[in-house]
Amino acid sequence: MSENRQATTRNAAASPWVLDTRELGRRPGSSRAVHREVTLESPLGVEDVIAAPRGAVVDVDVLLESVVEGVLVSGTASAPVEGECARCLDPLSSRVEVDLTELFAYPHSATEETTDEDEVPRLVDDRIDLEPVVRDAVVLALPQVPLCTPDCAGLCPGCGGKWADLGPDHGHEKIDPRWAALQERLGDSSDRPEEK
Repeated sequence: MSENRQATTRNAAASPWVLDTRELGRRPGSSRAVHREVTLESPLGVEDVIAAPRGAVVDVDVLLESVVEGVLVSGTASAPVEGECARCLDPLSSRVEVDLTELFAYPHSATEETTDEDEVPRLVDDRIDLEPVVRDAVVLALPQVPLCTPDCAGLCPGCGGKWADLGPDHGHEKIDPRWAALQERLGDSSDRPEEK
């Protein structure tokens, strides 16, 4: 084994996302519950829109089950998310919880040999890496257009104030652009003395 591969394997084994499956063996029906709390080193989601921020703790509760073709991982992952409302720009914070179900194929199994590498994740040195699975599930569960409330009215395009704070009679005088030049030329009629 080359030095680079040994270093990569050691680094991967040290990751909190990587789970060792050796104690399951390849005995179908064997299972083991795993709970991990993983601190994010990079955000999950779209920063400045909605994401689980860097430093947030992701709770992972999964069951590892040995099956004929590999190890089936099922369970949940949850993380705090922060962002801003797409309409009024108020800050948002909540929690997202996702269900996980993923088969990690054994090396030289029929599943590994009959699927593309990006279709089914593989066990490497009897270890599975949950980070891509959790990342994909969390990112897909986040709303594309986060809102503080489903009926958020947003901001007034004239002054930028929140419609919720402005009241029902808020408005701005709009001048038809076709008449704007004439009004500029003549000025406000109330400023001129009345003709007799």
